[in-house]
Amino acid sequence: MKCRDHCGACCIAPSITSPIPGMPNGKPAGVRCIQLNEQNMCKIFGQPERPAFCSGLQPSVEMCGDTREQAIAWLTQLEQITTPTLPQQ
Repeated sequence: MKCRDHCGACCIAPSITSPIPGMPNGKPAGVRCIQLNEQNMCKIFGQPERPAFCSGLQPSVEMCGDTREQAIAWLTQLEQITTPTLPQQ
C-alpha cells in the first residue's frame, strides 16, 4: 500500500521522541511535524535525518482507513493506548 497523497496523519497524530530537524526534542502527539509541508508531504522523506520511527511506519489498510480523518483517529487511539503511565506516588 502507498501513502495517501496529502494525508500527513502519521506526521501529526503520534508522538516522536527522537530528534527531528527543527524539533530537537521530537514532537508531542497531535502536534504537526515541522517537516510536514503545506501539501501534507514530508520534506525529509527518504533522507538520513528522517527519524527511524517515521521510516518504520508503513501504510496499511488498518492504519490508514479510507480517509485522512480515519487515519488520524486510528493513530491517535494507538498513541493513547500505548502511552506509558507514570506510577502514582
